[in-house]
Amino acid sequence: MAKCLSSICMVNHVVEGDFLQGIIAMPARRALEKEKINSLEKLSDYSEKEIMQLHGFGKNTMGKLKIYMKENHVSFKDN
Repeated sequence: MAKCLSSICMVNHVVEGDFLQGIIAMPARRALEKEKINSLEKLSDYSEKEIMQLHGFGKNTMGKLKIYMKENHVSFKDN
């Protein structure tokens, strides 16, 4: 039987809380949780470029996130 590597077993990781649930996909939510980003306030401490470096973030996810942030009057920090 193969050993379970942490990178492979991330599929079984359960995201705690509901931050951005229904807004962005699970891989992106897990990446934010791993960085301990669990609120829009904490998210605003990062630049768009920094968030795009995280696993699960691409143009589609970033677009959805930016719309949600704009609706809540929050933005990324400037580079």
